[in-house]
Amino acid sequence: MALRLSLPIDQEVLMKNLKLTAWPVLAALLMGPAGVALAPAATGADASLIARADIFGNPTRTGAKVSPDGKWISFIAPRDGVLNVWVAPFGKLDEAKPITAATERPIRQHYWSADASRVIYLNDKGGDENFLLYSVDPATGEEKALTPFENTRAIPIGGSWSRPGEMLVGLNNRDPKWHDVYLLDIKTGELKLVLKNTEEYDSFTADDGLNLRFASKVTADGGSDVYALGADGKAELFTNIPSDDALTTALAGITTDGKTLYIAESRGRGKSAIVAIDLETKAQTVIAESDKADVAESITDPLSGRVLAYAVDYIKSDWTAVDDSVKGDIEFLNTNLKGQWGVASQSKDNNLWIIVNDATTEPVAFYVYDRAAKTVTKLFTTRPNLEGAPLSPMHGVEIKTRDGLTLVAYLTLPKGADADGDGKPEQALPMVLNVHGGPWARDTYGYDAEHQWLANRGYAVLSVNYRGSTGFGKGFINAADREWGGKMHDDLIDAVKWAVDSGVAREDKVAIYGGSYGGYATLVGLTMTPKTFACGVDIVGPSNLETLIATIPPYWESFRQVFNRRVGDPSTPEGQSFLKSRSPLFLADKIERPLLVAQGAN
Repeated sequence: MALRLSLPIDQEVLMKNLKLTAWPVLAALLMGPAGVALAPAATGADASLIARADIFGNPTRTGAKVSPDGKWISFIAPRDGVLNVWVAPFGKLDEAKPITAATERPIRQHYWSADASRVIYLNDKGGDENFLLYSVDPATGEEKALTPFENTRAIPIGGSWSRPGEMLVGLNNRDPKWHDVYLLDIKTGELKLVLKNTEEYDSFTADDGLNLRFASKVTADGGSDVYALGADGKAELFTNIPSDDALTTALAGITTDGKTLYIAESRGRGKSAIVAIDLETKAQTVIAESDKADVAESITDPLSGRVLAYAVDYIKSDWTAVDDSVKGDIEFLNTNLKGQWGVASQSKDNNLWIIVNDATTEPVAFYVYDRAAKTVTKLFTTRPNLEGAPLSPMHGVEIKTRDGLTLVAYLTLPKGADADGDGKPEQALPMVLNVHGGPWARDTYGYDAEHQWLANRGYAVLSVNYRGSTGFGKGFINAADREWGGKMHDDLIDAVKWAVDSGVAREDKVAIYGGSYGGYATLVGLTMTPKTFACGVDIVGPSNLETLIATIPPYWESFRQVFNRRVGDPSTPEGQSFLKSRSPLFLADKIERPLLVAQGAN
């Protein structure tokens, strides 16, 4: 059960492809007048150049999962250059075979049915973000299009141990703004309507019996009303989530016995916790909490659905056991794995865990952890070409803003530029400020392709969790309301000042670079603070906030009120004027420094 809350924008593949193009331009923009690079070459014995394709090309393997019965390992790997799903008998990875045959769009998400009879995956066409569901028999390779519709986005809603051949799925083929709920036969593709969504619910929570138990809808102020759905079809208001808590409070799942509801809860507290609600008595119990950051994710028991452990991610991720049964497992993995780890998949009996491990200066690797045998065995490294490569360490830092907030940021320096490893180079470097998208997302500690790519070319790289980033409590998110191009940008400028004052960056050689909101921040940087940055690269960033809100996809309709509250409301003349004042498009004449804009149809 993942409790990360972020805007559902998947830019990964687009960003990867565009960065391959953007790098030579960024390098050229930081060249001196005679064409001599102003970024120093990485110094020291490990100064070799890492091939760009080794960093941004397809991984050799990634996304490993164990089947519920523990008999199969599945993963994502290239087939004829396109990412597809592969399976292998457990313990025999060398016998892996592809079971899908995508030739254009890479497959990035896959799941196992509860009875391990089918692998389910999602894919879209041409980058249109209309993801459809497919299933494949892992033994025979027989494939079935489960939602064979046009202009439709399918969303999985619930699976089941008691009804393993079925699942609930949402489809917006009746109304592109709202998803109706269907019962889906995973083998045959038969669909039965469960709920026609005329009430404009934006999310649903089901129990193990595939009964819809809760549904939510956005309120006019950007909050959310959560309704309990009865067996008779009646809906009663269960709770209200105020707009201040809308991005940090959400239903997170029901235990298999249907008696306990978990909720990521920030109401009445600063940081989001995991709270268990007894659905009969309505008694609430805090399961996991921290005063440093929101609870980021959890490990649950596959059969019962009970929370066993949780992680809090402030600068780094740290696991805490809720149940004594996994305390020894956490200690064992902390001792035997170098780096941060998470549980990517579990067998039904909870004995086999697929562990994803991030050692920062090594490519991400997947392991099989046998809880009974207390053994951890490497499955594969995602990018074996990077093993032994001169990768740079990442430093987590805290930066104070002009108005007193603390920003968690991540700094990577070129190999050899920091002889004593204190996170400060021997001499100030050209720096790239790499701004994450969202903005309701966050940067994290660990192996970062962009950081390694740029540091290997001789640049310091700084990623900043500016206000509005998730994971640091609702006050930190809410401090960004109506601050696009305002205090959110001040945070980035304060981070640049910190880097210059700390001797990390050369004041005259700082680039700004990012995608989506990061692209918008780039445009703001070169228009509203035109002398701060030496150059900028904007990847799919909006330049006009009014048209951004006016053209959001239909399936984001429920998020419109959130945009109106947190960015600006275009429905009034005052709101339109405000959005225009924060739109870089209307300040294009202020640009003084080189700018690359990368956009595309999809």
